[in-house]
Amino acid sequence: MTYDYSDTDWDSIERLSKWYSGDIHDVMDRFDAYGHLKGISLLGVLAPGQVICGPAVTVLYEPSPRKGQPQDVYHGAIDGVVKGGVLVVDSSCAEGSGTGELMSTGAKVAGAAATVVHGTVRDLAEVRHLEYPLFARGSSPVGVSGRMEAAKTQVELDLDGIKVRPGDVIFGDVNGVVVIPKDLVKAVADAADELGKNEASCRQRILSGEKLQSVWPVGSSGPV
Repeated sequence: MTYDYSDTDWDSIERLSKWYSGDIHDVMDRFDAYGHLKGISLLGVLAPGQVICGPAVTVLYEPSPRKGQPQDVYHGAIDGVVKGGVLVVDSSCAEGSGTGELMSTGAKVAGAAATVVHGTVRDLAEVRHLEYPLFARGSSPVGVSGRMEAAKTQVELDLDGIKVRPGDVIFGDVNGVVVIPKDLVKAVADAADELGKNEASCRQRILSGEKLQSVWPVGSSGPV
């Protein structure tokens, strides 16, 4: 399947990229939206303070007994990734790692911002040498041949109850990964800008010697 990224809100994505995942999810709580991908963490590389933020390009694996199968679906998604997009791969249907050094190299060269895998990945030393942001549930040297293969791309994924649709915005940092529904992106960016400014003001007041309780009263909602 194909997906048209021409209406991607890159302005909001750029604004979101100034903050961190705690800000983003605090804001999403205001909209009764939950987007944390539990169990998925950074296994590749981010520079200190770096975040990734971009529209989702989805890939779905399905069980398959075939061995030495072509990886046309996943390779095609990588080769055609929108610049700045985040590959979101659900390979949780069977044991095996379908993402490693070559997939990450292809993604980086194609212009992907990161790859997020609901499943395991491998070749971590090589991926880290590549300095590529790779997120996953864990690592395993086991391959996918004879176990599963990428079957569909640009379809809705269900990652432990969190829906990820093509064009939804994926935000990731050292703390984890958050999915922002496409129809909430601008509102979340606007609110994150406001929250971020408030946090910056509070931080400066604390650094200037004010007591935390006077800056952020106990019982009030806000950043931690």
